[in-house]
Amino acid sequence: MQVDTLVLNGTVYNSYFKQFRKENIAIKDGKFFYIGKKGKDYFQANEIVDANGKFIVPGLIDIHLHIESTMVSPATFSYALIKNGVTTIVPEPHEMANVFGIVGVKEMIKASKNEIVDMFYGIPSSVPATSMETTGGAIEIEDIEELLQTESIKCLGEIMNYYDVLTKPDCKTNQILAYVRKHYPELIIEGHVPKLLDDELQGIAFAGVGSDHTHQTVEGMKERIAIGMFLEIQEKSMTPEVIDFLIANPVKEHFCFVTDDVMADSLQRRGHLNVLLKKAISMGMSYEDAIYACTYTPAKRMRMYDRGVISPSKTADFVIVSNLDEFSIDAVYKNGEKVFDQKLPYVQDAVSKQFPASFYESVKLSPLNAENFEIQMDTDKKNVTVRTIHVQNGSTFTEEKQDTLPVHAGRLQWADSVYSLVKTFERYGKNGNEASALIGGDILKRGAVATTYSHDNHNLLVVGKNKKDMQIAANEVIKNQGGICCVHNGEILSMVPLPVGGILSEEPLEVIAGQVEELTLSLKSLGYGHYNVIMSLSTLSLPVSPALKITDYGLIAVNEGKVVSFEV
Repeated sequence: MQVDTLVLNGTVYNSYFKQFRKENIAIKDGKFFYIGKKGKDYFQANEIVDANGKFIVPGLIDIHLHIESTMVSPATFSYALIKNGVTTIVPEPHEMANVFGIVGVKEMIKASKNEIVDMFYGIPSSVPATSMETTGGAIEIEDIEELLQTESIKCLGEIMNYYDVLTKPDCKTNQILAYVRKHYPELIIEGHVPKLLDDELQGIAFAGVGSDHTHQTVEGMKERIAIGMFLEIQEKSMTPEVIDFLIANPVKEHFCFVTDDVMADSLQRRGHLNVLLKKAISMGMSYEDAIYACTYTPAKRMRMYDRGVISPSKTADFVIVSNLDEFSIDAVYKNGEKVFDQKLPYVQDAVSKQFPASFYESVKLSPLNAENFEIQMDTDKKNVTVRTIHVQNGSTFTEEKQDTLPVHAGRLQWADSVYSLVKTFERYGKNGNEASALIGGDILKRGAVATTYSHDNHNLLVVGKNKKDMQIAANEVIKNQGGICCVHNGEILSMVPLPVGGILSEEPLEVIAGQVEELTLSLKSLGYGHYNVIMSLSTLSLPVSPALKITDYGLIAVNEGKVVSFEV
């Protein structure tokens, strides 16, 4: 019997029994042909690989992530995933859609088509996520229809604006849900439902949402599984009590592991979905169950029945692992071909200008001056009470607090307070909106930082303790057509250029990872006390993440779904 490749003496993971078996594997036409005891005496192969008893598991599958969170191109992302054993992903280009609309989605899909990793996209469902921010683009029902007709789509991406779904029957999100459920009743609908329980959670499920990837508690998981909702467990949910629940209860079919957002330096230094797999094992989950949650259940959730297992007719994506505790990867195969060997050099050939010219001209702001970082108060009062955003380490959620500050000559005297100033500037040339607020807690205590990587609208967001540093940081970002810049005492400490839509870099992973690491260290040196400073910074403008955030419309009371005044 002629085959392409014969892998001998492997300890092969069988997904159906959730156990390892000593077997050989035959591969033909990029698919698994045979798994069993027959070997060289039966098969003639173009290539024979001796696994020497090493473990062979399916290629890892991540069904909820945003490539833009890593600030890299699909090409760079694919390069990084392969060496970490990830062979299939379902990205949702939510951020690129916020900048460019359907054109951004199509260009991300186009940029992914010739990469080694299979990338099957989800359609951004919430662009913009609310009516309280200005974005560069939007995704409407007609855009969803076009994408479903023309692209390889796996799901409707996360429904983010749960408040509107529950309280506004005629809102855009409910119109999208109604359209999809009527015309594409089999389409998978992903969800973003933090903290919701009981009738509110079931209201979201009734609307058609079938999963949740947000921060989980045991109570929340029990309720979600009980109503048939699939759980996508990201690293921040991997608490001892969550993992113990997943181990102790018969819920293996109802969850998988996902990464959602991975910073470039973490991707370079730690890895990707394999990090969560190793962490689950270190927390007491069996090898078999952890692998199952990174291969079989994500494939099943996305109805990718051609992969996620090692069995006849399935896509021959697999990883050869020498040590399961460390998930030490010796080799990775994609469609039956070796694409990574840890013994050989693995070098990225970076490609530039992969996108249309307009993608490099998205920041339409003139240079700012120091006056842009004043807070004008229309009052005769000598003191005013204002709402402040409070940042706390450990979460991207914020709190509303209130404080009283002096006013002089119509200007709030914030510079000598315990607070930093946070400002956002609409940067698409649509309306010139600006908004200001004060921010405290585990935020920077000196200098300034400016960024166009600011979820979800990606307007220019600036945080700082003095006007001059804020001006320098903001203008450096504007000059570079996007990025993140950190300044102290008039000196630029670090800069991450993001010229593609103000949110992506085309530099090799090693370069962008070094820039992000340097930026992180700079922010921490200025007193930013958060465990993930970049994610904390970039979600200050995310109006679907509790509790008080800022967009170009002003302060957003997220739980109430409305703009609130700065002055109380």
